[in-house]
Amino acid sequence: MDWRRHLLIGLLVCALALLAMTACDQGARVGDLQTKTEAIELGNAESVTVDIRMGAGELQVSGGASDLLEATYTYNVEELDPGATYSNGNLTIQDKDVQTGIRSLFDLDEYRNEWDLRFNEDVPMEMLIDAGAGRSDLKLGNLALTRLDINAGAGDLDLDLGGSQSLTRFDYDMGAGDSTLDLSGDWQNDLDATIRGGVGQLTVKLPSDVGVRVDINAGIGSINTSGLTKDGDIYTNGAYGESDVKLIISIDAGVGEINLDVE
Repeated sequence: MDWRRHLLIGLLVCALALLAMTACDQGARVGDLQTKTEAIELGNAESVTVDIRMGAGELQVSGGASDLLEATYTYNVEELDPGATYSNGNLTIQDKDVQTGIRSLFDLDEYRNEWDLRFNEDVPMEMLIDAGAGRSDLKLGNLALTRLDINAGAGDLDLDLGGSQSLTRFDYDMGAGDSTLDLSGDWQNDLDATIRGGVGQLTVKLPSDVGVRVDINAGIGSINTSGLTKDGDIYTNGAYGESDVKLIISIDAGVGEINLDVE
């Protein structure tokens, strides 16, 4: 399995290299390291739609903000200049030129683009995260999310949704890299989740006291489970059919190992 994984990652890298060579030259250069902060107030909106678009870099998202958003950006490529815009309940956070992450950073070994985004935990929100290349560390279980969509490119991703009090819909398009999704904890609402596999290892942590059903369309790689009963392509835990709340998860596997662990 390892050779297939490395082959496909190599093909992805080659595709990005070709894109970098054929795209317009943005003239991006590594410069002085800059750090800036910003805070966005909620205003009169009762709920918010959040759109996070990072071309390449390290992304951290969590709760703990008193405003709608409290952000810190650290970067050393002037063309990036990340920031947020907000109007009528729609919040967008992105690089000044989000495509810079693919086109112009490819050959810059020492570039840095690091976002630390902290959100208010009481504001109902739908969130879209589009992460091109890099590492993502997403601690979202304490947010008042109702819907979450993630599109990942190349890089590792850690997502903690454990015990969400409000989330009902989750979609994840996995890219190339390893992903760990923590869905454990005491859920308060039914969850409908779809995971489309890419290239790499996928680990999903599941609750024991909340009913879980996982339907897997197998790809290339092994499926390892702990605390689940298998019936064809369907895996359930002991609480499925017994608990009031249930997690229904569909996995369209790609290339790589899948680990399903009941916590």
